[in-house]
Amino acid sequence: MKIPQLSLFVENRPGSLRPPCKVLADAGIDLLSLTVADTEEFGILRMIVVDPDGARQVLTAAGFVVKVTEVLAIEVPQRPGGLLVILDALEAAGQAIEYMYAFAGVTYRRRVDGRAVLVFRFADPDAAVRALAKAGISAIAPAELQS
Repeated sequence: MKIPQLSLFVENRPGSLRPPCKVLADAGIDLLSLTVADTEEFGILRMIVVDPDGARQVLTAAGFVVKVTEVLAIEVPQRPGGLLVILDALEAAGQAIEYMYAFAGVTYRRRVDGRAVLVFRFADPDAAVRALAKAGISAIAPAELQS
């Protein structure tokens, strides 16, 4: 299942992450996962939140330019080589990973101990879902995520 991810630009300077996080906190919207990719002048803040539509609205109202993309959250066996199962399935289907990051401290309804959760971005998330399903790997549905 695909999950909406919000992305916005932030300046590459001290304190620049605080304003968008404060906007979300003031709106009562919980962050589930986030990552920042930086360049010399700016960073891209990518996040998964409990209420993506509400987050987009309050961030846009606060002056942020927000882009919504679809990503997959996938359980990965937390053992040596656990990620290889996923990478092999994607490679066999010709699916390239645009980027990925960990979903730290996540809890969700079907959590299995001994597994990590990684967030993946693909050019064609539907094709990635099909490739993973063919290998017996399922993505976590948005409704299964909880704070």
